[in-house]
Amino acid sequence: MTLALRALFSRRTSEPSVITVAFDGEVYLVQLRRNRLARRYTLRIHSARREVVLTMPPRGSLKQAREFAEKHGAWMAARLQRLPEPLPFTDGKMLPLRGVDHRIVHRPNARGTVWTEVGEDGAPVLCVAGAAPHVARRIRDYLKREAKRDLEAASKAAALKLGVTVKRVSIRDQTSRWGSCSTTGVLSYSWRLILTPPFVLDYLAAHEAAHLVEMNHSRAFWRQVERICPDFKRAKAWLDAHGADLHRYGAE
Repeated sequence: MTLALRALFSRRTSEPSVITVAFDGEVYLVQLRRNRLARRYTLRIHSARREVVLTMPPRGSLKQAREFAEKHGAWMAARLQRLPEPLPFTDGKMLPLRGVDHRIVHRPNARGTVWTEVGEDGAPVLCVAGAAPHVARRIRDYLKREAKRDLEAASKAAALKLGVTVKRVSIRDQTSRWGSCSTTGVLSYSWRLILTPPFVLDYLAAHEAAHLVEMNHSRAFWRQVERICPDFKRAKAWLDAHGADLHRYGAE
């Protein structure tokens, strides 16, 4: 960043990070993000956090940002209303662990942290020990551990078939993509893939491992994917149909 741009940003440290927009009797919070690479004002919905984010160019003004947001009030309202209902990690809620619905059961006096078992009705349950304020965090930590274990195994299996090596597998809460591959051989995935059926998780592992051969989405890349994951189109269709819903789990 040039000195001029740094000075420009420093002069704006006092500007608000959030503005409000009223539309049709409702008030919406809009997060402001100034981006030195932006050439215009843009709006997007952060589905995982259920937030509206407005990106501003370096020399954009707060007045113009507010006008832009108000102009798109109907769009914001419609997009937010279409988001699936959030499902927090609380007692009694359902959670699709590896694509199979598990009912969360809080057992405050039990020993341990989080484990699965079969309930009295024969249905799978996800049991959580400890005090109520820690239930959501314990479940999230458990899902991240399970995701890392499954994705490490699937990634190594895919890499072996391709004749390449995975340096490391990282688990995050990515919102714009399900996985990514660095040029150094590090594969990163969203922990929410542990909520998908195994064939979907296996496809994402094959997809990212194939980038170790072809760092693009060319025909050669997709041939590599199909070679080790012949059912990849089924997995892609599942993500297109259900992927957005995965961000509802754990949301408050």
